[in-house]
Amino acid sequence: MICGIDEAGRGPVIGPMVVAGVLVEDNHLLEKIGVKDSKKLTPMKREGLYKEIVDKTEYKCIQLPAHRIDELMKSQSLNQIEVTLFAEIIDELCPKHSTVYVDAASVDEDRFGRDILREISCTVKMISKHGADDIYPAVSAASIIAKVERDMEIKRIAEEMNQDIGSGYPSDKNTMDFLTNWVNKHGELPDHTRHAWKTSQKILDMNKTKKLDDF
Repeated sequence: MICGIDEAGRGPVIGPMVVAGVLVEDNHLLEKIGVKDSKKLTPMKREGLYKEIVDKTEYKCIQLPAHRIDELMKSQSLNQIEVTLFAEIIDELCPKHSTVYVDAASVDEDRFGRDILREISCTVKMISKHGADDIYPAVSAASIIAKVERDMEIKRIAEEMNQDIGSGYPSDKNTMDFLTNWVNKHGELPDHTRHAWKTSQKILDMNKTKKLDDF
């Protein structure tokens, strides 16, 4: 069996990080339906492939909300958090002696794979590569599931807040405008925001400075 694992939402200031794993007998099915790195697909194409992958494969998805990321990062790095989540996917999804392909989060791709192996209870062959979502169909499929699941959660959060929150990434003007306006109005960050991020602290500091200047 072949398993591919990838994440979506490692860097955003709003919303969860989502890790997904896809298990297949071989790559034939995934190649046939045309999976590729989720970043190279339109939202409509991603959503169509998502439905096919979910219907035709075994998969596992874990969402780690912003507040939980903040808690874990008090004692762990983001890479360590990913290692734990990838290991959880493998233990729950993969039979013994599967070949597991992961998109390495660490600069040292081999070390990232070894760190995962130390945390799992089953025996698998580990292949950890940078850009795995663009190389291995199973990882491409996992990247699609992770991306679509995160997009759905961002949409749900926007509906909950009743505001346009953008994509949740610091590079998104709509996201930054939303956070800045919210903090200026309420004096604190909104729900679903990663407080540990420098972006969040910068916005809070700017608001404090603005209030001092108003005196």
